[in-house]
Amino acid sequence: MRSLTIFAALALGLGAARAEIKKSWVEYTHGDTKLKAYVVQDDAIQGRRPAIFMIHAREGMTERTREMADAWAKLGYVVFAADIFGYGQGVLPKTPEEMAGQASIYTKDRMHGRARAQAGFDALLKMPNVDASKIAMVGYCFGGDLGTEFGAGGAPVAANITIHGSFRERAPGWGKDLKGRFIILHGAEDKNYPLTTVAKVVDELRANAKDFLVEIYSKTEHGFSTPKNKDEERSNTRSIATAAAQMKEIFGM
Repeated sequence: MRSLTIFAALALGLGAARAEIKKSWVEYTHGDTKLKAYVVQDDAIQGRRPAIFMIHAREGMTERTREMADAWAKLGYVVFAADIFGYGQGVLPKTPEEMAGQASIYTKDRMHGRARAQAGFDALLKMPNVDASKIAMVGYCFGGDLGTEFGAGGAPVAANITIHGSFRERAPGWGKDLKGRFIILHGAEDKNYPLTTVAKVVDELRANAKDFLVEIYSKTEHGFSTPKNKDEERSNTRSIATAAAQMKEIFGM
């Protein structure tokens, strides 16, 4: 896939070690729910290092989700793709209706969503080679919204990156406890989550004097990390490059 080629080029440009990619599953729980995160890391890198806490789109723990985690790992990060829906006990929505139904469980009950994300974050922190002071959260679509919610609860992340995030309405003041740099990578023609909605997020970030960056991509709709045309391929390329450069700046690697 084109996006994976982009990651490979960035890995060379950023001086990442020759990848010895190790893939594994980490089982954990949230209440009575069995969860299973997909973890990817370059085994050639020794010692503690930065990590990415990745939150999947509404499709769940699909092959595409795992491919994106693989790609981020090639840049030298420990990547923890959290299980939100319950893949550990067989939950993987197959139709748009099932996807919407799963996502709504966490968008309608935000505290439940925060708690589910926290369970994964706690499992990530237990990994001996993760530098807890250098964690970036990367969320796609639904994952961008849940990452925003988790961040609003004061999650100790150095960066909160939303890629075509499915932003929801929130009460004023939700951003006061956000940590780290908030990075919004969004399509200008996203009809479901238009720029007027993004502007409200920016207003909240400004009101609370948060560190943030916004990139808006022309001729680009929702879900551009799986590009539908040449314009979205360009936007996907730019979003990957920006996210990688921002993490390099923040983490110093």
